Amino acid sequence: MTQLTRRSILQGAAALGAASALPFSAARASGSLSAAIYPGTWDEAYRTVVAPLLKDNHDVDVAFDPLWAVDQVTKARAGRGVAPFDAFVLDPGPSASARDQDLFEPLDASMLTNASKLPEGMVTADAATVNVQVVGICYNPNAFDTPPTRWEQLFESPYVERLGLTGFQTTFGTVSLIEMSKVFGGSATDVEPIFAKLQEALPKVAAVTGPAGLPGLFQQGQIDLMYTNTNNVATLKARGVDIEFMAPETGAITFSTTLHVAKGAENVEEAHKYIDTAISAAAQSQLQLSPYNMIPVNKDVELSEDLYIKSVDELSDMVVHDWSIINPQRADWIERFNREITAS
Repeated sequence: MTQLTRRSILQGAAALGAASALPFSAARASGSLSAAIYPGTWDEAYRTVVAPLLKDNHDVDVAFDPLWAVDQVTKARAGRGVAPFDAFVLDPGPSASARDQDLFEPLDASMLTNASKLPEGMVTADAATVNVQVVGICYNPNAFDTPPTRWEQLFESPYVERLGLTGFQTTFGTVSLIEMSKVFGGSATDVEPIFAKLQEALPKVAAVTGPAGLPGLFQQGQIDLMYTNTNNVATLKARGVDIEFMAPETGAITFSTTLHVAKGAENVEEAHKYIDTAISAAAQSQLQLSPYNMIPVNKDVELSEDLYIKSVDELSDMVVHDWSIINPQRADWIERFNREITAS
């Protein structure tokens, strides 16, 4: 079996499992690429903003493959050297894991006309930072006389009865559960306290679901409290949902999201044009607006008044995590949450 045939099979399987901007047959044509994208807000934003700019400026079409970060890495590993898509979008934990497994092609900064517009250190040998994310507590302001301000309050009445839980498979889920574990005596590597709290709260919580399911449950009024990033909050608010974001007393959490060229990518030049488009001022100035509210990193973009932060300097006061110590345990945490919490 040739490599081209194997990749076609992988792409075909992905196309059956998820909607894309283009069929993968189009992505294999000249002037095109396939790119993994997070489901939900990211998928919607990149189809609406980045894809049209890429087409207009470079005559390149992009087929999106909606996958969470962990699933992107798993799928790339399963390809055994045959990239299932040309570009990754990853948060710091999965990015470090993919780098350790040699899943990236080198990034040629000379092919990125907008590289100089990013702060120092945001374009590396295999990554370009495309935006930063902020994570905290989200709540329905009409559901509570006083909203919770501390992580531990999520497990107390009247909050726990309206809480939606999700596990460690996303970066926002992992970092939120780690911060909850800390307030109950745990640490970045000791999540026993939060698992104990989850077990205790399980009979009371409103819902346990995958990360993609939380916004829908919130919109339907089945939950009034969850932990997620400001992007998801902005998307729901734009749909008319009553929702507010709050940084817990221990601080909001922040992390960067990066784009990468996949090892063995068929469309390396097009992947660079895709990344260059995503970090351009034209794209980032639109991605920061409602309903996406993605915090930009291009220095030419003036921050919108609708963003959670007013200056990127505020990020330095937020909680960050060392993924080199989280990654070795994360797969076990995901499996354990699914077995002990989701399946219960």
